[in-house]
Amino acid sequence: MAYLSAVVRRTASRQMPASGRNIRLRRFSSGAGQTTEKSVPYHKTLKEESSQGKGPTRPLPKSANVVVVGGGSLGCQTIYHLARMGVSDVVLLERDRLTSGTTWHTAGLLWQLRPSDVEVELLAHTRNVVSRDLEEETGLHTGWIQNGGLFIASNKQRLDEYKRLMSLGKVYGIESYVLSPAETKDLYPHMNVDDLYGTLYVPKDGTMDPAGTCTTLTRAATARGASVIENCPVTGIQVRADDLGVQRVTAVETNYGTIQTPCVVNCAGVWARALGQMADVNVPLVAMHHAYVVTERIEGIQNMPNVRDHDASVYLRLQGDALSVGGYESNPIFWEEVSEKFAFGLFDLDWDVFMQHIEGAINRVPVLEKTGIKSTVCGPESFTADHKPLMGEAPEVRGFFLGCGFNSAGMMLGGGCGKELAHWIIHGRPEKDMYGYDIRRFHRSLTANNRWIRERSHESYAKNYSVVFPYDEPLAGRNMRRDPLHEELLQQGCVYQERHGWERPGWFNPRGAAPVLDYDYYGAYNQKPHGSYLYNQLLGDEYTFDFPPHHDIIKNECLTCRNALAVFDMSYFGKFYLVGPEARKAANWLFTADVSKSPGLTVYTCMLNKSGGVESDLTVSQISPGTQVSSLTPAFEGDGYYLAVGGAVAQHNWSHITTVLQDMRLQCKLVDCSEELGMISIQGPASRMVLQEVLDADLSNEAFPFSSHKLVKAAGCTVRAMRLSFVGEMGWELHVPKQDCVRVYRAVMKAGAGHGITNAGYRAIDSLSIEKGYRHWHADLRPDDSPLEAGLAFTCKLKSSIPFLGREALETQKATGVLRRLVCFTIDEKVPMFGLEAIWRNGKVVGHIRRADFGFAINKTIAYGYIRNPDGGPVSLEFVKSGDYMLERMGATYPATAHTKSPFDPENRRVKGIY
Repeated sequence: MAYLSAVVRRTASRQMPASGRNIRLRRFSSGAGQTTEKSVPYHKTLKEESSQGKGPTRPLPKSANVVVVGGGSLGCQTIYHLARMGVSDVVLLERDRLTSGTTWHTAGLLWQLRPSDVEVELLAHTRNVVSRDLEEETGLHTGWIQNGGLFIASNKQRLDEYKRLMSLGKVYGIESYVLSPAETKDLYPHMNVDDLYGTLYVPKDGTMDPAGTCTTLTRAATARGASVIENCPVTGIQVRADDLGVQRVTAVETNYGTIQTPCVVNCAGVWARALGQMADVNVPLVAMHHAYVVTERIEGIQNMPNVRDHDASVYLRLQGDALSVGGYESNPIFWEEVSEKFAFGLFDLDWDVFMQHIEGAINRVPVLEKTGIKSTVCGPESFTADHKPLMGEAPEVRGFFLGCGFNSAGMMLGGGCGKELAHWIIHGRPEKDMYGYDIRRFHRSLTANNRWIRERSHESYAKNYSVVFPYDEPLAGRNMRRDPLHEELLQQGCVYQERHGWERPGWFNPRGAAPVLDYDYYGAYNQKPHGSYLYNQLLGDEYTFDFPPHHDIIKNECLTCRNALAVFDMSYFGKFYLVGPEARKAANWLFTADVSKSPGLTVYTCMLNKSGGVESDLTVSQISPGTQVSSLTPAFEGDGYYLAVGGAVAQHNWSHITTVLQDMRLQCKLVDCSEELGMISIQGPASRMVLQEVLDADLSNEAFPFSSHKLVKAAGCTVRAMRLSFVGEMGWELHVPKQDCVRVYRAVMKAGAGHGITNAGYRAIDSLSIEKGYRHWHADLRPDDSPLEAGLAFTCKLKSSIPFLGREALETQKATGVLRRLVCFTIDEKVPMFGLEAIWRNGKVVGHIRRADFGFAINKTIAYGYIRNPDGGPVSLEFVKSGDYMLERMGATYPATAHTKSPFDPENRRVKGIY
């Protein structure tokens, strides 16, 4: 028998695991006495029933409405929810037996609290399915065990993070408690609490059984008419172009026959990338070894909660009268050559890699030092660039859906994600805001870039247990997309953020240039770690839930914009042209506002889904055909529109528009000029005075009113100038061909030198925009929010007779009243907020904060969140005004004032040049 203490004694000396960015490689030499037993700790698996070498378990149908490929957690949950939603003729194909890939060896943990409201809802649905719904449907027990969960905090920042989760949990009625070290010891007597700040205890967390869950899911699905066919590998996906050239799924091929189908769902886990290649679809994930060990019996451990000690990067899962011990290391092993034949397989455990978890486990539960290791479990898992799943319809092929890349969380996220994926397939979109999991969150230039996928997936894996700080940025996969001003701004101290592959300005450091260096894998794999790395140091300085140390620098950028002028490089924006004979018809249907008034006007508008949810907010400018074809003046027949969309969501916008155009079979096209044009925004009271020296146009209110655009000369270069603002000041955006960006920028800075001009970044934009009440898509505006709920009814042409996508849903909502409403809050006490804080109205929780920042002009924290009526009725403006509000931050509440208009410049005078 191997003992954990014996294993540790045979290792080299090492440093204890570190949290945050200070991840160190910890190497151990393997030694004798380590168990070679490899087996999962479940009483029942489906391995014994493996049918390798035999044919399919039932005949293949000639056709199906949906074919799900992969019989793991996600495949089984997806087919179950499709059947539950009434889809007939749905087939699941599994190459071996159910669970045989990665699901069979999973730890099966379910934690209810995560730093995301959507994930909390997804986890709640999984828990309901496995603990209640399936048993009621089938009379079978899934193996669910409710033994609770315990998160360990060894420092103040970690406990602050847990307190944030506790506050969010109150919104959803999730029972949780912050415990002192003494209370933790009472709950878990075997635990060492000497080094604890506290813990977060969630009594209704628990553990799932993979075989029991998946067999019960498929039993329920087949009872509703679904077909499950095992031992039937997929050998090909047939894709054909329709008469408009759109690639669509037509069939699934196997050695035992072909199934005609318009829809394939890739739930193949580690093998999902290979399945995607069959249809020329990029699936950006990597395969890695992921391991845990199972101990011998431990007296008194029965009924203890599962434990996550994030700072030691280790978890302890209750396994009857034993524990499973695992975690996330900084040097995981990549599975370079994924085998097609790997079923119910396990790798030999590499103790040199795994050993870094043992000492942390022994420190937390000292009895482990003299406890034997019964077996090791090291199997393949798939991991992604941001440690989030890949879901939704692939942008390359219509009818090819993804449900893969679950980063070892496929069991606990499976129920919620299976439901959303089923709804996506049936209705064209999920019910919830699934953008964080949508494959379209990644730009198409990244999803086939192996370097980016590997680097980012490694960093996300290594940092999985790190504290989630508000202003953190990745170090991996950087400098993939750089705009024409990148080097110019870098030398002026620009500290860059990464969005959609782009390097965009975050803020400007007075200490000088802080370049992002090539990824060093935190010193793993014999990579030499960077020594003095200023960019990394600046990020580390901001690892806090208090006001960050660079707060005053952001303040200066913001107040200079409010009082003089600031220049913002917004070149990462998506810049599209919608042109063609039926472009006007497309624009009328796509955009909520009337954008077809006349060339020269720029309109702020939304795009909706058919449920009335906001898929995008953007500006649309009607243009005339160009006589000299360029990135500013494209040639086209019919009508044309220039679209400027947030750069972080450009792929989502592109895919949404092209999908609508394809579904409506419209004769027009979308042209992407994002890389060809830069975008320089000059904002502030002095902007007109400065730009009048640079542009050859009259910038008076009469000649160049707000929400208009025209082609002008800037420093001798042709640019498209738009009088717009995303910060609430008078200002202009200059859309500039990339070769002219540096020249135009330098001319602006020279003209502004005597007026106090400054560079400013997106940290300032975040503050300035929330102060003015402007919305951020995917923060206070999401696909499950309507414009009426978000206070954007003015963007909707409901007074006209023009139909648009989502109009019927809005008209219904307008008639019945909105059941929730976005509200602005300010807090007099100077305390930082970042989102997820609970909103209390008259002593009841009515919602949570979506987005928060500090407003420097009004000198207050500003927070936006949706509130509901606890009685279930409409949320009117009177309801908003009549309440007494408190915002809960980390368990402490602060009085808040609700506003029905922006607290800064509510009359909207400044953007019109009225100061």
